[in-house]
Amino acid sequence: MINTLIFDFGDVFINLDKKGALNNALDLFNLKTFDANMLNINMQYEVGEITTVDFLNYYCTRFPELDKKIIVKAWNYIIKDFPDDRLNFIKDLAKKGTYQLILLSNTNELHIDHIKQNVGFYNDFKNCFDAFYLSHEINLRKPDKAIFKFVIDKHRLNPKDCLFIDDTKENTDTAIKLGLNTWNINEEQEDVIHLFTTKKELF
Repeated sequence: MINTLIFDFGDVFINLDKKGALNNALDLFNLKTFDANMLNINMQYEVGEITTVDFLNYYCTRFPELDKKIIVKAWNYIIKDFPDDRLNFIKDLAKKGTYQLILLSNTNELHIDHIKQNVGFYNDFKNCFDAFYLSHEINLRKPDKAIFKFVIDKHRLNPKDCLFIDDTKENTDTAIKLGLNTWNINEEQEDVIHLFTTKKELF
């Protein structure tokens, strides 16, 4: 019986433009692809191994023709709107208290700061959850097994009683290996607000 719901953030609650952000960045940097060093820096930033200052200094040094404001704008290009009906969905779930609610997101300080500044109900959203885990704060990221084991152990969860919802197949694949039920949500065709009809066989 499902008693714990573990949600991703991006493209589950808040809409992202991953392709647009990538193309925008490549155009800005005049590149065809991100090289290994850039990908490594991005990953280090996502798990909090480097600070925002270090992250921006890297890009400003690498691309001296660009200032920090331009880089921050490009970095945050990915973040789009947060539909009200998704906020209402999670607020209703929290009010009913039927399930333990956990958020588990790969993110970083710049993205979260941008959301805090532009989504007026961020704190209301965060307060809906019993636990709210951001990769840069816990120094772990999906799809590594360690981040799932961290949540399972910390909350003494039985994976069979959990449903993990994420838009990235890599992440749900790892969760399946650890025994969790999953919903690899297709953000173009599905919406988290329809959870209980889309995954009704689990409830």
